[in-house]
Amino acid sequence: MPGGGAGTERDEREEAVAAEAETPAAVAVEAETPTPRSRLAHLRAWRTRHPRAARALRLTTTALAAGLVLGALLLPNTLPAVEPDRFARIPAEAVIGAVVMLVLPRRPRLVAAVLYGLGLTALTTVNLLDMGFNEYLGRGFNAALDWDLLPDAQAYVEDTLGGGVATAAAVGAVVLVLLVAALMVAATIRLSGVLSRHRARATKGALLAGTVWVTCAALGLTLFGGPIASERGAGALRVHAQRTVQSLRDEAAFAWEAKADTFGNTPPDQLLPDLRGKDVIFTFIESYGRSAIEDPIMAPGVGRTLDTSAEALAKAGFHARSGWLTSATFGGSSWLGHSTTMSGLWIDNQRRYRTVTAGDHLTLTKAFRKTGAWDTVGVMPGVQKGWPEEKWYGLDKLYDAFDLGYRGPKFSWSTMPDQYALEAFQRRVHGKKRDKPLMSFVILTSSHQPWAPLPKMVGWDEIGDGSVFGAIEKAGKKASDVLTDTTRSRQEYGKSIQYSVTSLTQWLERYGTDDTVLVFLGDHQPMARVSGNRASRDVPVSIVAKDPKVLDKVADWNWTEGLKPDRDAPVWKMSAFRDRFLKAYGSTPHASGG
Repeated sequence: MPGGGAGTERDEREEAVAAEAETPAAVAVEAETPTPRSRLAHLRAWRTRHPRAARALRLTTTALAAGLVLGALLLPNTLPAVEPDRFARIPAEAVIGAVVMLVLPRRPRLVAAVLYGLGLTALTTVNLLDMGFNEYLGRGFNAALDWDLLPDAQAYVEDTLGGGVATAAAVGAVVLVLLVAALMVAATIRLSGVLSRHRARATKGALLAGTVWVTCAALGLTLFGGPIASERGAGALRVHAQRTVQSLRDEAAFAWEAKADTFGNTPPDQLLPDLRGKDVIFTFIESYGRSAIEDPIMAPGVGRTLDTSAEALAKAGFHARSGWLTSATFGGSSWLGHSTTMSGLWIDNQRRYRTVTAGDHLTLTKAFRKTGAWDTVGVMPGVQKGWPEEKWYGLDKLYDAFDLGYRGPKFSWSTMPDQYALEAFQRRVHGKKRDKPLMSFVILTSSHQPWAPLPKMVGWDEIGDGSVFGAIEKAGKKASDVLTDTTRSRQEYGKSIQYSVTSLTQWLERYGTDDTVLVFLGDHQPMARVSGNRASRDVPVSIVAKDPKVLDKVADWNWTEGLKPDRDAPVWKMSAFRDRFLKAYGSTPHASGG
């Protein structure tokens, strides 16, 4: 029959194709290019052959996924708080997540699991950022304000440890976030599948966990000093959201505040009349904080240096008064301390800084320029690129890292030793004859972290172009060794403050005149790991002069005699200094704006 013949012929062709598919070559090709279905079949076959190992692997994977999720939900946001007992809690977010996974069908459940994993990634990221910011700046991360600081952090690492380390750190941070995201999503998908496959038991477990959580919350039960019923994850995200919203509102309010100025319309002849004819120098010592004077590790050496320096200055005819200012920043962002002191505004974040420096608010340094009675200069060895704030500060001339003729080595982040910067200031600016007295704004950098290697004092006549510091830099400690050791960091920080204070006071003793007035202070405390987790934000401030009338003007401030303020000496907010200084030296308020 024709039909039967055609069918037989077709069957023979199919058998031939099937036979060809079973040839060794075909099997080899299939083995070389496995499909998802073949992989799944292989995995099932392995599970069938090794049931105990497969079960152990499943349990281990599930336990790791659960541990990862619970760890992310309970992770504290400070390093000292990362203790095992912090993870002995019942997170509400885990109970709610389990309930959601149990009630959703397959596809929506998968989407929810992915979103939950990404949420845990965001939570972990902000907690890690909080740890870093608390460790270095003594405060949590602000999502509205602090992204601008990340490039500065990378630049700091590059200057301190090298470009390769900075690049590796940046790439490592990105890879870490991506890895956390992948692990979190995989973990939540894994757990959602387990809950679905064991729906009955999982439902009972979720109900039991929810009941225990509500009971513990209602009764306020605690374990290891903390509540058993935790909402740490949701609370952390809520705090960050509130912080972001508040920061955005604050920006608008501060912009209005910055327009008001007690001395904004004061005529030039009514500004600083009691300092006319004086050479006034405002000097910030990097990271010079209260801890340097009061901490048991740093205080003995720093205290001796301050006492010895005060005695040497007294022999040269100089006397001093000292007090405390509460800085607007902590552990870093020195420019916030500088601008707060000079502007009389509380500038505690980058947005405020950008707002105020874009305006014409009267800075203390600009007040000197406005009088027309002083030449105004800035000496900033830490500035290595364009610095438009020069105009806002009211400086006629700025000397940055490239204008001081230094030919020696960098000392980690610091471009040059303070002793050299001050000697260059003397050669190029202070020691030259001029028609007007000088107002100088000097930022010293040798006490900038990581405090290794540190410069040492050399003979003032030996400084030259700075090459003399080469051997000192080579013999110094490595930054990486000091940064990783808290005790050594504190010791070396104390030595750096001693060096900076010695450089400045010896410079004054050597080059100061009867008309020299020096105001020097710290910009902020060192990072929390050095100053302490509960350290104040206070920094020392001193006024030094030969003319007794200069110090008589601030007698009612009740500051301590000498360079070391007493523990109970007056404490002002740093933003109060500008107006108090202007009033003390005869300035008449004439408000503007607002």
